[in-house]
Amino acid sequence: MKTGGGEGQGIADDLKSKGKEFSAKAQRRKSRNPPCPEKRWTVRLQAVYAVPHDGAGSTPGRKERAMKKYGFVLGLALTLTGMAQERKLPDIEPKAGWDTLPPAKASAGDWPWWRGPNLDNVAPAGQKPPVAWGADSNVVWRTRLPGVGHSSPCMVGDRIYITSADKAQGQVTVRLFCLERATGKTVWQADVYAGPAGKMHPDNSPAAATPACDGQRVFVPYQSSESVVAAAVGVDGAVLWRQTIAPYNTIQGYSASLTFYKSAVIVPVDGPKGCYLTALHRASGEVVWRKAMRESNESYSPALVMHVAGREQLLLIGGATTRGYDPENGALLWECDGPARTCVASPVVDRDTVYATGGYPGRKFIAIRADGTGDVSRSHLVWTSDAKVGYVPSPLLHEGLLYAVADQGLMRCYDTKDGRVLWEQDFKAPFYSSPVLAGNTIYLFDRKGKGYLVPTGRTAGAIVTNELPFGAFATPVILEGRIYLRTLGDFYCLGEQR
Repeated sequence: MKTGGGEGQGIADDLKSKGKEFSAKAQRRKSRNPPCPEKRWTVRLQAVYAVPHDGAGSTPGRKERAMKKYGFVLGLALTLTGMAQERKLPDIEPKAGWDTLPPAKASAGDWPWWRGPNLDNVAPAGQKPPVAWGADSNVVWRTRLPGVGHSSPCMVGDRIYITSADKAQGQVTVRLFCLERATGKTVWQADVYAGPAGKMHPDNSPAAATPACDGQRVFVPYQSSESVVAAAVGVDGAVLWRQTIAPYNTIQGYSASLTFYKSAVIVPVDGPKGCYLTALHRASGEVVWRKAMRESNESYSPALVMHVAGREQLLLIGGATTRGYDPENGALLWECDGPARTCVASPVVDRDTVYATGGYPGRKFIAIRADGTGDVSRSHLVWTSDAKVGYVPSPLLHEGLLYAVADQGLMRCYDTKDGRVLWEQDFKAPFYSSPVLAGNTIYLFDRKGKGYLVPTGRTAGAIVTNELPFGAFATPVILEGRIYLRTLGDFYCLGEQR
């Protein structure tokens, strides 16, 4: 027991320490023998602080102190019992005829969801974005959104959809803004959530996930005080529906962006209160299907539906494995160990292979053939690279080469065949934003305000550097020769001024 804080503080400290020990032991036992873990917890806790009988040597003060101890322990036992009895959300199988809407498709000139039309952060061909810019140079327009957000812009037609959040005194308001693409002026704003703020890392924002648009609705995932929720907002700014996905409380806070499949929008939740993949009908918000995933401490990567190895697969990394699911019903197709327990970045794919990077604790880059079934850790792992890879920024794939920047600023080029490092460049600056490709040039932005233009290829080329007053956490969008970049200050549209 600690001294100097009074006996009550000492008891609390002692119980806190023992409670952690009991919780860890109970979790290990639960995995080996699920039935009735609450009974074992109660017995062990009572054995530690048994109330003394009224026999010789027992004094009123001693008994009173023991009763206080017992009360503390009983409360802890009941709490652990409640945790043990907390039920997981049940799986839901899809019903026949659920697919009633045309699939969401990207029109030419649009960037309607995270990582763009093909989910690869590659701008459409024919782009000529600026190669030089500054606070007052090659700025088509700039605007200041209220609050803080790290989501990328979602761009459909002549509109931009982007989220931001105001947070004060434990309360948060998450808003979706609709802007004119040509001017950056606000067309409308919609309050998606207003209420108590959930737990979140100071670098994160309640407006971290990038919205997605199917042409008629804009979908926004967010974290309330207790859960992950998805909302659909009409292109006129009216909130159409909200659907609670799953209980949620993590260290970093929610940030996973959404993905589409047929009539569904799919939301991943990966945290200590439960890990689920949930497909919602885009028109109604009703649950089409839900699958509980393996237990994980927490992970933050988005789930992406991509065509790889001859089939549509719902890809997700984190929780110590990379996995492919059937987007029709959430059934697990395959899983492979790695790259890390906790991941943030999105996977990238070529014709047959998934490339995944992460995370914490320990980092690595892995390549997995995506045509397997079940546990493919031994049979389909193509290569594993070293730990000098990114945790938050997602990699970029182009013509057989992978480009990845680490959070600390080391950029590397890898050969997809064997994971061999072809060249590297240390920018000596922190990064969260992911690289975007336009033509044969990679655009990336650090957290301090610098932007870098890096040529693609198997050998390192000359790098161009520009600077803005604010750094960027969000990943930019490049369309029609313009760079749409959200910084920690202004939201910029950068383009050549003729």
